[in-house]
Amino acid sequence: MSTKLTLTIDKSVIESAKSYAKDQGKSLSQVIENYLKSLTDESQPKEISANVKKLIGSIKLPEDFDYKKELEEAVAKKYLNQ
Repeated sequence: MSTKLTLTIDKSVIESAKSYAKDQGKSLSQVIENYLKSLTDESQPKEISANVKKLIGSIKLPEDFDYKKELEEAVAKKYLNQ
């Protein structure tokens, strides 16, 4: 069963995504649906790329580092303080 979904996305991103979908011979809806499926597919093991593995241990964070708090503040700064 298909359901309509409305998203707000930057115009340039939409144009690039439409071009990508066309090059792949798919609709933008198919591309987005497949991407969302891949994000939520628990059966697939998440492989860490070699480049990311090289970065592991390259920085030292304080014991009390709160990743969620830092991410929340960075997102707020980027999108709310423009």
